[in-house]
Amino acid sequence: MSDDAATLMQNQKIILFDAQCKLCSAWCNFIIASDTKIIFKLCSVQSPKGELLLMHFGFSTNEYASMVFIENGKAYTQSHAFFEVVKQLGYPYKLANIFSVLPNRFNNWLYDRVALNRYSLFGKYQYCRIPAPNDAAHYL
Repeated sequence: MSDDAATLMQNQKIILFDAQCKLCSAWCNFIIASDTKIIFKLCSVQSPKGELLLMHFGFSTNEYASMVFIENGKAYTQSHAFFEVVKQLGYPYKLANIFSVLPNRFNNWLYDRVALNRYSLFGKYQYCRIPAPNDAAHYL
């Protein structure tokens, strides 16, 4: 299984997201619109590939507390994942990294407040979003 995960991650920058979360889906729409060079690949945590990657890093496959960003075989979570992604999106989005100077503990606390309440704040789909055919290049 680890070999399959390693193959999947090879030369990829992967954003794992909760496809039932409306906030997460909005984040994916933002990535699709902003990532014009298609440097990131999106992958639902509910998909077989998403589950494989979660298991590879020892994350739960049924409770999703954070977006996960995977690059060079390393998994970033919480605010670290967010800052790594926006940094690579370029200007003006990388300006959000100004907040990375705040203590990690504070950034992760804030991230967790939103993540743990995302369904009540933003809503939840009863199904996983099916990507539009013209967005297929953005998905793993």
